[in-house]
Amino acid sequence: MPLILTDAFRPALSFFVFLASACIGSFLNVCIWRIPRDESIAWPGSHCPDCNHPLNVLDNIPLLSWLFLRGRCRYCHRPITPRYFIVELLTALLFTGLFLLHGPTPLFLVYVTFTGILVACTFIDLEHYILPDRFTLGSLAAGLLLSALWPPLHHAATWRTSLLAAGLGAVLGGGILYLVGLFGKLIFHKDAMGLGDVKLLAAIGAILGWHSVLFVILVSSLTGTSTGLVLMLLGRRTLADRIPYGPHLALAAILWMFIGPAVVAAYWTWVAGPAL
Repeated sequence: MPLILTDAFRPALSFFVFLASACIGSFLNVCIWRIPRDESIAWPGSHCPDCNHPLNVLDNIPLLSWLFLRGRCRYCHRPITPRYFIVELLTALLFTGLFLLHGPTPLFLVYVTFTGILVACTFIDLEHYILPDRFTLGSLAAGLLLSALWPPLHHAATWRTSLLAAGLGAVLGGGILYLVGLFGKLIFHKDAMGLGDVKLLAAIGAILGWHSVLFVILVSSLTGTSTGLVLMLLGRRTLADRIPYGPHLALAAILWMFIGPAVVAAYWTWVAGPAL
């Protein structure tokens, strides 16, 4: 009976998750704007970044307010960046997708929390070329602690095995990118990899496990290189320009949470197929 009820209410639950996630996306917008500027995320209340006029409830409805106001402030009529709408919609879609995939489980809570952090990191890095320590190092510490408290995060039977998997993932992820940055600096005589990227991949390894690190590096390298080439072909970037790598790490980590283990399993099945 519980399974039947769960299946019957799944559309309603999914819609609720979508609405709640859009609200979380609205909060992420606050973090994306205020944290790089060293402003409090709690005070003052929501206000227009141009005219500083406080926003009322109708101005703060996730997704709908931006559409109804046609992307402009109700009071000063200046444009409101579409990032607000994009972050709210992206957060709602990602969280709902994770809910449909993993259901109301502890793993779902871990994944949506980390996904929210990755979304915030993505848009902060795109605008400011930084990855805040409170997100990267905070996620790294949380990943290690959670691994010890909840071994199933890494499919482990004991907290020691789980913590070892998280520690190995952190060292492998952070270590590989650190070496890439070190060799890049020796070759190109400039910073090739920011320490924020190193910390972020260490956090990804701690939360998603060492087995996710190579997948994340491969996918992020492909998307990062492809994006750089497209931007150069369009005349938007040159080889001397800096392209933020954090969004590509975040994208690859989110892909891992959705399809990573299945892709890796399918790959090894394909490799082993002829031998069998």
